[in-house]
Amino acid sequence: MTERLRIALAQLNPTVGAISANLEKARKAIAEAEAQEVDILMFTELYLTGYFPEDLLFKRQFVTEAMEAAKALAQETRGLNLSLVLPTIWSADGNLYNAVILAEDGAIIDRRYKVELPNDDIFYERRYFTPGPLPQPMTIAGISIGVPICEDVWHEPVCKTLAEQGAELLLCPNGSPYWRNKQRIRVDLVKKRVADAGVPILYSNQVGGQDELIFDGASFGINIDGSLAFQGKSFIEELVISDWEKRITGWHCVEGKVTDLVPVNEAPWHAAMLGLRDYVHKNGFTSVVLGLSGGIDSAVVAAIAVDALGAENVHCVMLPYRYTSEASLHDAKACAETLGVRYDIVPIGAPVDAVNENLSEIFAGRKPDITEENLQSRMRGTILMAISNKLGSLLITTGNKSEMAVGYATIYGDMNGAYNPIKDMLKMQVYGLAEWRNSYQPSDVRGPAGIVIPPNIIAKAPSAELRPDQTDQDSLPPYPVLDAIIEAIVEKEQSLAEIVEQGFEPELVKRIERLIYIAEFKRRQAAPGPKLTPKAFGIGRKYPITSGYRDGSLCK
Repeated sequence: MTERLRIALAQLNPTVGAISANLEKARKAIAEAEAQEVDILMFTELYLTGYFPEDLLFKRQFVTEAMEAAKALAQETRGLNLSLVLPTIWSADGNLYNAVILAEDGAIIDRRYKVELPNDDIFYERRYFTPGPLPQPMTIAGISIGVPICEDVWHEPVCKTLAEQGAELLLCPNGSPYWRNKQRIRVDLVKKRVADAGVPILYSNQVGGQDELIFDGASFGINIDGSLAFQGKSFIEELVISDWEKRITGWHCVEGKVTDLVPVNEAPWHAAMLGLRDYVHKNGFTSVVLGLSGGIDSAVVAAIAVDALGAENVHCVMLPYRYTSEASLHDAKACAETLGVRYDIVPIGAPVDAVNENLSEIFAGRKPDITEENLQSRMRGTILMAISNKLGSLLITTGNKSEMAVGYATIYGDMNGAYNPIKDMLKMQVYGLAEWRNSYQPSDVRGPAGIVIPPNIIAKAPSAELRPDQTDQDSLPPYPVLDAIIEAIVEKEQSLAEIVEQGFEPELVKRIERLIYIAEFKRRQAAPGPKLTPKAFGIGRKYPITSGYRDGSLCK
């Protein structure tokens, strides 16, 4: 009887649809696991296809190629003392399954199917997959082991059934995306399942950015007594290895490194950085360009870009008009010099004035208003897109969640871009991360140490500078107030009456609700950005563009 096991969790960064590239990465992981004398190697959920392939799953050829890759990887175990637990898609009896296969000595010897298919929030697996039956354990490396797949561990029946049928360990492969405090939520959930089932659980999670989703790794194991057996790195690829020993009370981890999680308040920076890097590289780009206005948002985005890609791959452009202050010109230049990026100034006065002149006959008899203000922003967006096209750099945009919530952004103007690293950060969170990054340099960044965002940018009142002496607070309440109301409406789905009970003015709350609803058409056309909260605009929140609904709780 086996008394000791070495188990490796391949916490890797696959690319959706890149089956061949993912296969090669998996082969390297198998070679490393064999060199480390690993008994069981497990990959993350749907590893070979990447998570989540969406409607690629409707392509029969895609399914065929994924299954062929899974069979090819199984053959890599021939002659090895290693059991391979490979999550993959699998077609059988006219159905498509979210599956896991077990391979030993070059052959697929068993497989299981995911039971609990999520169909809410960002997940819609029931669109593609058939749920499997409640599974039985598999014999892996001579041990009875259960393999609940991702969502299966969030529900009691699967883990409980596996334990009742004799599973001594549970291996849980996951594609679990990050949002604030998600790492600790996972650990608490798995501790509960361990207590229910009475067996240890090893939880693997992938790493990397996939469009709006960020996978943060931090794979871990929980001992039968509820203690943390090991924990992998956050946001970084690695082979997470732990050693287990059979005792009278069951299997116990005798050696496993516990890496501290990235602190909750710092994790959004790491997530945004990883999301940007993967979006750029996985889409075939090497560099980015952005407008640097001298304000906090563009400065933070520039710093994230430098941390993710290196200063040599970040191009910042100041696009001044007559309302651009000398302070903004000075601050933008200082920020660019501090970060070490290429910095250009492209005045927009002549083209904006020319368009205004050309429209003068059509606009005759009408006073200047937001139309002329938005024209400045749209000219900036057009010029930045031209630079992106000509130089081949990906244009990134810089609007925060507070602005996106209430529509304080110009569609086809400052919203232009292919990706927005701070799309899911409220304004005050942007300020908080700027202060943090100025005082701390994470170990996995390519940007400089010390102050990277000039203090004057953090200290001054935010302004779009589209008219004389303009500030954001001319149109919006103070950001601490605005952010609290947005969080209550969007994140917590609270009624207006509940929000007013917290001390906010009824008319202000109704106004913010109205702005959130009428800005939906803008958000539907906005660039993707990393999901950092449970209710990110885009993939995490689905509201109709055309809607006559308004909360009636204040009318009672």
